[in-house]
Parts: sequence; C-alpha cells; structure tokens
Amino acid sequence: MQRVSRSAARILRPHAGFSTLTVDKLPKHVVECEYAVRGAVLLKAEELQRKLADPAERLPFSRIVPCNIGNPQAVGQRPLKFHREVLSCLADPELVTKDNLFADDVRERAGRYLSGIHDGKAGAYSHSKGHLVFRKEVAEWLTARDSMETDPEDIFLTDGASAAVKMVMQLAVGGPQDGVLLPIPQYPLYSATMTLLGGQSVGYFLNEEAGWGIDIEELERSVSEFRKSGGNPRAIVVINPGNPTGQILSRDVMEGVLKFAERERLMVMADEVYQDNVHVDHKNFVSFRSLAKELGSTVEVFSFHSVSKGVTGECGLRGGMLHCYNVHPLVIEQMYKLASISLCSNVLGQALMASIVHAPPEGAPSRAVFDQERSEIRAALKRKAKRVTERLNAIEGISCQPIEGAMYAFPKVRIKGYTMKKAISLAKPADLVYCMEMVERTGIVTVPGSGFGQRPGTFHFRMTILPDEATLEKVLDDIEKFQAEHSEGWFQ
Repeated sequence: MQRVSRSAARILRPHAGFSTLTVDKLPKHVVECEYAVRGAVLLKAEELQRKLADPAERLPFSRIVPCNIGNPQAVGQRPLKFHREVLSCLADPELVTKDNLFADDVRERAGRYLSGIHDGKAGAYSHSKGHLVFRKEVAEWLTARDSMETDPEDIFLTDGASAAVKMVMQLAVGGPQDGVLLPIPQYPLYSATMTLLGGQSVGYFLNEEAGWGIDIEELERSVSEFRKSGGNPRAIVVINPGNPTGQILSRDVMEGVLKFAERERLMVMADEVYQDNVHVDHKNFVSFRSLAKELGSTVEVFSFHSVSKGVTGECGLRGGMLHCYNVHPLVIEQMYKLASISLCSNVLGQALMASIVHAPPEGAPSRAVFDQERSEIRAALKRKAKRVTERLNAIEGISCQPIEGAMYAFPKVRIKGYTMKKAISLAKPADLVYCMEMVERTGIVTVPGSGFGQRPGTFHFRMTILPDEATLEKVLDDIEKFQAEHSEGWFQ
C-alpha cells in the first residue's frame, strides 16, 4: 500500500459530498513527475525533526543536518552585507535619504535603481522581461565577462533560474516525440519539467572515471538511438560546473559539445548557475556563449544564472536570469509573450540579480568588507571541497571524484548486506534505502543517486559541502561510521 504524508492523510479523511480531484483523476504528467531533492528522504527528515522536538522520543542523534540541497543560508552562511543594504533601500526608499545609515556607495546604487523603476516603487509590476535598469546592469556584466556586446533585450530576469529553464523547455517540446538530451546524472528539475511538458528525457551518461566528463561518442550514441526510435531531438542541456557531480568542463570538451549541437541542429541550454563556485586552481569557468562566439558557431545558446548559488546564496529571494544568443528575434518575441503571462518576476529578485554581478566600486566605502566576506566564503568552500573529497575517498566502499566546482559531492557507494536485502524486498532503489537508513540513524539528509540518474548497477548519493566546517567534519565522521556498520549489514 502506498504511504501518504500526514498532510495527505488529513485530506483523505472520509467526508460528505464528492471530490472533483483525486489522485487517479489528476493528469498523468503531474503524478509521474518527480523531484528527488525534496523527496522521500526529506519527508522522513521532517518526521524525525518533529520527534526531536518531543521529549518523550529517543533518537540516536540530536539534530537534523540538511545536506540534501544547495541552500547556503539554511546552514549558516551569512548574506553579503552590501547587496542586502541595497535591497533594504529599495524596499523602503526613505532609507536612501537618511544620513549615516548606509554607506554612500549603497545609497548611490539604490538611488540609481529606484530612479530606473516605476516611480521608485519596487512593489509595482515591472516589464515582463524585468526592469530595463536591471537588464542593462546584467548586460554590462555579460559584455565584460564574454568580451562581446550584449543587448539588454536578449535578457530575461526570472524567479530563479528554474523559471528560465522551464520557459526554454517550453520552446523545445511541441509533442511527445520531442526530446531533450540531459546529462546522467542530472539536476531533476530538467527531467521533471520534461515529464510535465509531455516530452522525452534523452539521457547521455557522464564519464565518472574521467571526472564526470562528457564523451562526444556518448552524445552521438544517445541522439542516434533516440532518432532511430522515432524521436525528434531538440536541445541538449549542459550543467557547468556540474550538479550533482561537481566537475568543471574543459574548453576542448565544450568545443566538442558546441560542434555536436551544430551538427545535430540542437539548441544548447547552458546551466551556469555555479560559475562563481570554482574550487581548484588549475581550471577556470568558460561560458558557452563566449566560446560559441569565438568558434563562429550559429547554434542557439540559452545561458542561465542565479542569485541562489556562487557566494551569494540568496535562494529564497528567487532571482535569476536567462540570456539568448543566436536566437531569432521573433522567437524572443514569443518568449516575451510567455513571460508576460506571469506579468513579471519579483522586482527585488531582479534587483539582486543585477547587483550581485557588480561589486561595489574599487575604493568605495563598502568594498573592503565586501571583499573580505567573499574571500572568506570562497576560501571555506575551497577547503571543504578538498576535505570532503579526501574523507569520502578514505571510507571503505565509497569513492568520490574531485569536487572541482559547485556545492556537492556525488560519491559512488557499494551497497550490500541488510540494506540491499531491504531494497530488494521493498522493490526500491538500493541507494534510496541507503539514504533513508542514513537519515534515520544519523540525522544526515542526503539525496539518493537514483533521483539524478546513474549508470545501471551503480549507486550514489549527493551531499552538499555547505555546512560549517565543524558540522561537516561531524557529518563525515557519522557517514564513515554508518558505512562501516552498513558493510557488516544490520540486524542479521
């Protein structure tokens, strides 16, 4: 019998009258879409959190540690002071006029932003692409980053990058025969959106032994098999730096992807939200847009960025952006129509997206503190990426590729004993059972690799590197102990 949550159980109580909506009457696409990052393991963690609050309950741990999602401020990261002060002035414009409250560079930026929005009111609807003042700021940053001019009309400001991804996928999927190539493992936003749109997810396996690289031969295999089945490939998604895999793609690999996309007439969806999270000295982030320009490629490139990642970590403020390169102006008009259906994205998120891509000016009053805050966050992430990789690889039965970027480890784990037997008996993925056992025995919340996709016969889990270093060390101790117990098998 399928288990239901407590909230669902309340809804399912017998009642008089009739119900227009029951699960069996919902659209198939709604029921079948899945988002593992907030799936069964998190629901179990929420149940355990309630038990921790009950003095009568006894659990083998004292706290829940959320390592399941890239949500920096939820695990202690502080917001960057400068950007928050700018937003404070936008929310209450009177603060701009108060002397000695905020630094002059904060007041200058906030005043400039306020003069560029309707009557200085952040609570009013904006243009459906986002206020022009903010799109111009983003365009200036893109021009500097990619060494090429950027038109603000090619930019959409969105409620996080997720909304931008969904918009572009709507352009790709016109029917059940249409497919989008997704990396395996992939961020489940993509597969869930494809399910909702009624298209097909066309997986291409990343090469784990090569540091989760992309093999062009694998891309060709994937698209060839899909075409032979009658499918119509429309786009390829590339996540760089990788989520959940943490790799940074080399320039050569990216060139190969662009040339492949041009041969196969695929648009490129470049998920670059972790571009400010690079933890190794021997690699740099390169944008797909800049490389496409350098190669003279005519392939359409849709680039995504967000305020949620990097060193900003403002997940709850929902700011994101989409840039369109080599995209026909009439297609952009249709995208504008789609954006206008929701009127606009939230204005404070738009402002934050514009602000985070520009540091306070050199020599300005806020610059020293800003640089110190960023430096401390970057240095901590770099240390944690190295430490997590080392510790996981020292645990018998676990192996982890280097965490070069992003915010996650995606270790391979050997599962056996009680956990494997339980998985077989429940007809559940073994890594789901493994992660459920982990949260029940340690309080550590992770995401099973099966939620992201993986090669058949392998098992993984994703964990963030975001908790503070002392907490993270305890997490790694607990995982090591858990894995040692697991290899013996429980309750035998």
